[in-house]
Amino acid sequence: MNYRRLGKTNLQLSEIGMGTWQITDDPDWGKGNSEKDSFDLLQRFIDLGGNHIDTAWAYGWSDDKPLIHPSEELIGKFLKNTHQRDKVVLVTKIPPINHLWPAPENSTMASTFPKQHIIDCVEDSLRSLQTDSLEVMLFHVWRDIFNEEEEWKEVCKKLTKEGKVQYWGISPNYFEPEECINTLNEGFISVVQCMFHIFHQKPIKTLFPITKKNDVGIVACAPLDEGGLTGSITLDTIFEAGDFRADYFAGDRLPELVNRTDKLKELLGENDLSNLAELALRFILSFKEVSSVIPGMRKMKNLESNVAVSDGKILTQKLIEKLEDHTWERNFYPWASD
Repeated sequence: MNYRRLGKTNLQLSEIGMGTWQITDDPDWGKGNSEKDSFDLLQRFIDLGGNHIDTAWAYGWSDDKPLIHPSEELIGKFLKNTHQRDKVVLVTKIPPINHLWPAPENSTMASTFPKQHIIDCVEDSLRSLQTDSLEVMLFHVWRDIFNEEEEWKEVCKKLTKEGKVQYWGISPNYFEPEECINTLNEGFISVVQCMFHIFHQKPIKTLFPITKKNDVGIVACAPLDEGGLTGSITLDTIFEAGDFRADYFAGDRLPELVNRTDKLKELLGENDLSNLAELALRFILSFKEVSSVIPGMRKMKNLESNVAVSDGKILTQKLIEKLEDHTWERNFYPWASD
């Protein structure tokens, strides 16, 4: 495993991080792994050199169990039982209090991340993860208008002074990477987690120059487009009950996806790549602005093959330029209109 510096935090992250939305039961994914299988995955990830574990207050959360945070709690239990907290960098996220993804245009900080909500979520995450301090806390959705308010910054500074959060980050709406530029230019934020993959290349021009100027670390999320860039989804794919991808790839999107991935697969042999997921991950890691990429991993074989991509090999500039023709920009929230 190779490691990269996370901007001005100076934290060293494994190039491949572990996304943990899917490792427990979740209303939007359906049935998760057993606890034993999830523990085995986490241990294998660490054994292979992984140190970047990404989770969120909302992963696995449901209306019927509002005080439970399944993903965070599973990770916390694993780290406590195995005494490996010092081996990992924990990144988690504060959800919008109104539970609206994406953050609507008329959002305010008060309606999305009010002061007490920030404090409560930090305390919840510390308790769930069974730790005294978090390396990075992200705001789970972000609009630049939020930066015009000052109270949230004072709250964050206070929590940092108390030792509860080391560094703060933001995650802009997936299809609007530019919705954090003014915030990053102010200098308080150290990390930005954004969607970045072959289909969605907007961050290269809209975000990367800003993060470089401000020494902000980038974590690339949803690198496989919710499974679309694995190449395993076909016209005959039927998603399990509860899997939000039944909506995400609904209507014309499924045949469009298959058409596009078929064309991408034609590039594999001539570039000595084993599969589409490898192409997708190597594409992201070919950009030095990216500190780490966090594919969701529920199966051991996928974890091992994804981690194997962290071997220092990047795509040729010729192939990167060719992949510019494969962008497919769209609204990534299936419940919101394009």
